[in-house]
Amino acid sequence: MMSQPVPSSVPKSIAPSPAAPAADPLTHVELTWIEKRIENWIRFGRPAHAQTLDRSRRIVSFAPNSIFAFVRWAANDFGTVVSRIDIVRAVAPGEAYQTLPFVRPGGEILLRADGWPKVEKVLQHMDAVEAIGINGADVAPDHWRHVHNRLVAGHMPRAYTTERHHAWLKRRECGE
Repeated sequence: MMSQPVPSSVPKSIAPSPAAPAADPLTHVELTWIEKRIENWIRFGRPAHAQTLDRSRRIVSFAPNSIFAFVRWAANDFGTVVSRIDIVRAVAPGEAYQTLPFVRPGGEILLRADGWPKVEKVLQHMDAVEAIGINGADVAPDHWRHVHNRLVAGHMPRAYTTERHHAWLKRRECGE
């Protein structure tokens, strides 16, 4: 089917462009910080770009395949209403993804924990990983899935070790 020419009465600003714009390869996360009300932050990850919108909001962007931890906490006059952590792998354009509030377009959710007791366990696990000198963004994605599954089942996850990390790095070198 051929496209119809745009009538001269249609302003060029709303006329369809001849070529579709290139898809944005980055995953954007909107962070809000209003003390004791809304506190969204990145626990770990390596942003490729950051933009400050105003005193309480900014947007950080991640390259495809990078991993980051996104923490959301909100309260009202009666106490905490949201306490959540997600560990997310940023996806490439055209790749399938899961939607997540404040994350555009979304990502592959490796771990999700709701409620302060579970969030606290995940944060403690992250601290243990960092204590052995490994950034959470470099941990094998399978390990974050393991932590998620163990916590959902009510069990303690296995510790992430330097040996496991070296095995992940070798596997990644080989193209999995």
